[in-house]
Amino acid sequence: MLSARRNPRARFNLRTQLSFGKLALLAAAFLVVFAAPASAQKNKKDKNAPSQQSPLTPVPENHVIDVAISEMLGAWQLGDADRMHKYYADDVLVVSGTWEPPIFSWANYLPAYKSQRARMGPVSFDRTNTAIKVKENSAWATYQWEFGGVVDGNKITAHGNTTLVFEKRAGAWLIVLNHTSVTPENPAAPAAKPNL
Repeated sequence: MLSARRNPRARFNLRTQLSFGKLALLAAAFLVVFAAPASAQKNKKDKNAPSQQSPLTPVPENHVIDVAISEMLGAWQLGDADRMHKYYADDVLVVSGTWEPPIFSWANYLPAYKSQRARMGPVSFDRTNTAIKVKENSAWATYQWEFGGVVDGNKITAHGNTTLVFEKRAGAWLIVLNHTSVTPENPAAPAAKPNL
């Protein structure tokens, strides 16, 4: 038969559980009261400390220059002189592929560019074999190019080389020298060697 008496051991377990429950609640309260300010103090220090890892990797300067060349050439093809000027220094020196004196300054180059562009219809300009060298606040880039389009109503193609010299001014890479040369379509045959 089962006894109606309570088990004294069960009473002890209930008291123990209540005591442990109170102890756990007290420990949680202790953590909230004392650990939270310490955590906030730590977070406050972390906000002022320099970040160990930047979320963005800096872009190499030669890549920045390469993109600038692409954007400048895109503006050149579209005839957008205002957007093109973003990449040229006001004191730029431009040496064209024709037999003419160098042009000093953007203000002097702009009318020459507009005059040249007015003679053109749709054009394409492809850049290849680009090499870029950066040293502190100066850089140079050289590339080969192929031009195709309509000039003065005639379809033409041309090939050549361009060298650009850049200076970093107020955080932006600007072209300070643009030297372009045109490669003849039919290069002269090498001179025959004399038979000795």
